[in-house]
Formats: sequence, structure tokens, C-alpha cells
Amino acid sequence: MKPKIDSTSFGSITVNGETFKYDILIRLNGQVEKREKGLSKELYGTSHKISLDEAKHIYEEGTEKIIIGTGQTGFVKLSEEAEDFFTSKKCGIELFPTPWAIERWNELEGRITAMFHITC
Repeated sequence: MKPKIDSTSFGSITVNGETFKYDILIRLNGQVEKREKGLSKELYGTSHKISLDEAKHIYEEGTEKIIIGTGQTGFVKLSEEAEDFFTSKKCGIELFPTPWAIERWNELEGRITAMFHITC
């Protein structure tokens, strides 16, 4: 079941009443897990640019769309390789500052995965 995101503020996000103090990934089955931002940080020295390896970790077979919360002020970007990967999988991708991304997440239906950066 798709969880509802209640709110976000700098450094936290609340999903179904549970507050997380780290970036999260929401899987197709509704499972919330910690973002593997080291996959991008290892390559770029920052988690503000999503690498191909992280894109492969985010994507699940059958995903129709991925919502990326780019941080409270929108710092996170996709690398060209990550964008090409999602395109090759015929998976839509939407990037919004995290407060807007949670609104979009809550309104969408379907086979959707999401990643939310909660700072910057």
C-alpha cells in the first residue's frame, strides 16, 4: 500500500506518522528505506547529483514513474547517465523541491517509486 507523506521540514520527513531524519526511498510495495546516497557521493563527492549506480538502485522493474524530492530548496539533480537510464527503462521521472514532491507523491496513483532528499 502506498504510504501517505504527512510533512517535511529541513532535516526530516514524516510518512504515515513516522518521522525520518535521513533521506528516504519509497519502494513500489510502500516500504520506506534509507537512501543509499553513498552510491552518488562516492563518484561525485556529493549526494546532490544522482549517479547511474544510485539510479539503478532506485529503479524497480515495473516502475512507471519516479518522483525525486530534490531537497527543501531543490539542490539535487540527475546525472546525464541517470537520466538516460530512466529513459531507457521507459520510466517517467519528475523532480521537484521536496515540499512540492510530497504533494505530487500524495496525489499520484500507479506504480510509483520515490526518493526524497530532506536538506538543502
